[in-house]
Amino acid sequence: MDEKSNGIPHGYMTVGQLAKKMDVTVRTIQYYDKRGILPPSSVSEGGRRLYTDKDFVKLHQIQSLKYLGFSLEQIKQVLPTMSNPEEVSSILVKQIKQLRDKISSLTDSLEALEAFAQEVTTMEKVDWAAYADIIMLLQSNSELYWTRKHFSEKVTTHVANLYEAEIGELVQEQNLLLEEAEQLHLAGVAPDSTQGQRFAQRFWQVVMQIVGDNTHLLNEFADIATKYGDKKWKAKQSFIEKALDFYLSNNQEQVERGEI
Repeated sequence: MDEKSNGIPHGYMTVGQLAKKMDVTVRTIQYYDKRGILPPSSVSEGGRRLYTDKDFVKLHQIQSLKYLGFSLEQIKQVLPTMSNPEEVSSILVKQIKQLRDKISSLTDSLEALEAFAQEVTTMEKVDWAAYADIIMLLQSNSELYWTRKHFSEKVTTHVANLYEAEIGELVQEQNLLLEEAEQLHLAGVAPDSTQGQRFAQRFWQVVMQIVGDNTHLLNEFADIATKYGDKKWKAKQSFIEKALDFYLSNNQEQVERGEI
């Protein structure tokens, strides 16, 4: 292999030359090298790290994937398959879904934070104890975070005890039911149909897990949902109410005896 006057073999470039060609910093390339994402194709006798045009293309891929929201660990995993169009398409479809989920989650968090910020301006003192559960529910991506703001003291005490025990499991189950309610509503399923009543039965079971023996809290929970529910909730509320009304009227004796 012929040597150029500057000691660099033909077809190779230094890290500085690659950085200039790609318009990135030398430290960026060095960092990619350290992470095992862009190692040099060769090392000169003097210890200089050398790169080729293939490395230039690889650096393009890395920068493009970073722009699309991939982490460096993800990039390291997918780079070996980037020459296969089907693999690239599959990778991008998965990333699109992840980004959409992230955008949805961030939008919900932003709306909650804006509402919280607005409320704080009217307070003489911020009651962080009252808002701790809201933050927790936001972190779990729950649609029900708004209910915690409007609980009375008796409900707050009851729910706080419940949170310590099983809120994670109940919130997850509640979210799944809310998603199902939306799907059933959009599919035109009748609330009094067999499918609608199976949903009502499971929804009522979760409600009873939440209130426990404190059935006197049912009306307050219902009032909170009606008054403060967000747009997503209110879009499903009609289906849920109709399904529950039909379910409870057909099982009135069991409800009164506390059997369901």
